[in-house]
Amino acid sequence: MFKDTLRLLVILNTFLKARIDKELDAFERPRIISLLLLISPWRLYSSKGNSGERLRIALEELGPIFIKFGQLLSTRPDVMPSELASSLKALQDDLPHFPQGDALALIEKDLGSSLDILFDDFDSSPIAAASIAQVYSAKLKENNKAVAIKVVRPGIKKIIERDISLMKRIASFAERKSADARRLELLKLVEEYESVILAELDMRLEASNIKQTKRNFENNKLLYVPEVYLDYCTQNVLVMEMIDGVPVDRIETLNELGVDLKLVAERGVEIFLKQVFIDNFFHADMHPGNIFIDAKKPEDPAYVAVDYAIVGSLSEEEQYQIGRMLVAVIGRDFKEVANILIESKWVAPDTRPNDLENTIRAACEPIFDQPMEKINFGEMLLFIFDSARRFDLRMQPSLMLLQKTLVNIEGLGKQLYPALDFWSIANPFLKNWISERYNPKKLTEWAKRNSLSWLEKARKFPEIADTAIEQVSKLESYQKANEARHKQLMDKLYVQGRFNGVLILIFIILIIFLINS
Repeated sequence: MFKDTLRLLVILNTFLKARIDKELDAFERPRIISLLLLISPWRLYSSKGNSGERLRIALEELGPIFIKFGQLLSTRPDVMPSELASSLKALQDDLPHFPQGDALALIEKDLGSSLDILFDDFDSSPIAAASIAQVYSAKLKENNKAVAIKVVRPGIKKIIERDISLMKRIASFAERKSADARRLELLKLVEEYESVILAELDMRLEASNIKQTKRNFENNKLLYVPEVYLDYCTQNVLVMEMIDGVPVDRIETLNELGVDLKLVAERGVEIFLKQVFIDNFFHADMHPGNIFIDAKKPEDPAYVAVDYAIVGSLSEEEQYQIGRMLVAVIGRDFKEVANILIESKWVAPDTRPNDLENTIRAACEPIFDQPMEKINFGEMLLFIFDSARRFDLRMQPSLMLLQKTLVNIEGLGKQLYPALDFWSIANPFLKNWISERYNPKKLTEWAKRNSLSWLEKARKFPEIADTAIEQVSKLESYQKANEARHKQLMDKLYVQGRFNGVLILIFIILIIFLINS
């Protein structure tokens, strides 16, 4: 408990030092928080850098868990203004290597044997290290294959659980006291982050993601997916084929090898479209550090992707609506974009279509004035989402992962071949996909596949209806009996709430005293 309190003080002090009070001026906040910000000693010092830069530095100072949370926020235009999100994209989670002895002991413990028995040429110097895990190279004794061995950082789970618990407490407090915090669903955002980062800790899940992606590209040469050795994979250890390729951002090297960069850029777009709309299972962390180019055949290059800890998929409805939105944006049909946002319930239900359409048009029209090769489609979506924030934009994490993936893929493509025309590749693909997916024949096949499920639901409907009617009847009688008790309870809560407010104020004064003592 003491360690948690101390960590909470460190978090509060770090954010106050970053002068987040300036960013909170636009939000409704409880009087206690306003008092805390008012008497903070850091107000005596001038803040350096813009708000996004100060927030980025604060998150980096708080460590890997907050760094990765900031990276998540950078993909959430429904939560973060675009200028802050842009700064958070620069967050780096490179950490010093953890001790060699700890890593080797964990590998041997999880695999149940010594390294000498399992591997040859084990290099004790890691080839990569980040917040969650680090990677070593070796050869498997059983087949002499070169492999990469990914091992989870010892003790990281306890650190994650502690910091996530504190984040939840802060988010819960904020939602109780602030309507803006409730609107942004801060607690839900932290819970989403918790599920993502805990999944990254389980190497068995990443191994499964690799296997699924490899199946999806089994007869496709666009993307090479490394082999994963399941017999050597545990919760803390992942053993996979060591890949051979040129990092995608080594443009000079690719040019020296004679690689067709235009073809590489276009194939990146094709991979994105296939993963999202055909496979509905996409690699959601395709930044330059995870993407390589197989240049053995310069005229027929292929992508090679590693690090499958974060993947995404969409519901059928989300797939359809995002496909429609992409086509509408390409055609500058801003009315259709507004209708999609409203129909999908991604904005407030009382949003006026004309107001939303005009807002989106104002955000997008200046972009269309540029030459086509300079337009970034992923950033266009970001502008749309950012402009819709004032209409209470709320989107599922899967859609945010999709938008992040599109930005990464298009950014890589433009880096390889600046004249890449995303539109000319995506437009015919999407129109064909929508017509194929939703033609009468396909709908008939889908109805046949789901007929048994519909029959079962129909069979249970009378029973469900009877139960619902009975519950409504009980609810009416209970409500009448409960009105008096409800009034008594509210009176008690009012008195207790005033008392709790005094206690919280005393606690905050104590915190400030501890920080400055």
